[in-house]
Order: sequence, then C-alpha cells, then structure tokens
Amino acid sequence: MLIVGLGNPGSAYVQTRHNIGFMVIDELCRRHNVQNVSKSSFEGELFKMGSHFLLKPLTFMNLSGRSILAVKNFYKIDEVIVIHDDLDLPFGALRFKSGGGHGGHNGLKSTDSAIGADYTRVRMGIGKPEHKSQVADYVLHPFSAEEQNKLTDWVAKAADAVEMLLQSSCSDVASKCSLKGL
Repeated sequence: MLIVGLGNPGSAYVQTRHNIGFMVIDELCRRHNVQNVSKSSFEGELFKMGSHFLLKPLTFMNLSGRSILAVKNFYKIDEVIVIHDDLDLPFGALRFKSGGGHGGHNGLKSTDSAIGADYTRVRMGIGKPEHKSQVADYVLHPFSAEEQNKLTDWVAKAADAVEMLLQSSCSDVASKCSLKGL
C-alpha cells in the first residue's frame, strides 16, 4: 500500500494547515523508524514501512499526482491512501472516505487526474476562513496557538487511524476513529 501525505516542500510551509498530511507521514516515520528509499525520479521523499510505502510529494500541492503516479507505477501498487487538509471540516475533525470528488482541493485534483479517484482519503479538518477570498492565505499560514496546542494529539490520532487502515476497511476505521473536531 502507498500512504501519501499531501503538503508543500520547504521550511516556509512546515507548520501550515496545508501540510497536515506531511505531519502525519512524519509521525508514522518516527513511530516505525522507517528507511528512506528516495529516488529522484519520484519527485518526493519516499520511505519504506514494512511492506508499505510512505510518500511526501515534493512537487508542491497542485502537482502531487505526478509523484504519486511515479511511485505507484514503479512499485506496482494498487491501493493508495491520501492524507490531506479539508476546509469543509472543522479544525480537528477526522473523516475517512473511499473515492469521491476533489472538492476544489488542488492536491486531490492532481491526484485524481494522475491515478483516478478510487483511493482512500483521510480528511483532516482545518476549518475555513471567514471569506472565500482568504482561502489561499489561510491554508498556507500556520495553525493558531490554540490549534497548535492540540496538533500533536490530533496528528497522533490520524497516524493511529492510518495504521488501522492497513488492516481494516475504510468503513470500520471510520466507525472507530472519526472525530467531529477538537
């Protein structure tokens, strides 16, 4: 299985809302003391966790699908899990979905166009700004101080859920691990 955390490369984006997928991959890497398998042709950081792969695409959000497709094809992987931020859910919410639309998320748009929409999504709610015109700024800014106090626990719960997805169905994990918000 390929587990992808969406985000943007570079120190300017490390603690931003858009990088919540990277944060979960980092937590999984920490827990499992994984080995870096990175190949430049993958345009991302690739890690091996047992028989599974963890990927942080380094193509920026709107081109994530290129990196995902390269790893998927090279290792002949059928199942993909994508961890991403979701503006339509309140901060701290955790939801799971198989297939579906991209909801305007550029990372999901790119993924859908590269590999199709038939993959599991770990949706992590980041809330939304007051005005739609503020979305780009909002997702590229760090979490508030109050949110940062809850971030470590939330990322850990998401990593727990991803570990469960490796052995259980999306609906089973959804019934046990969904959060309404923090």
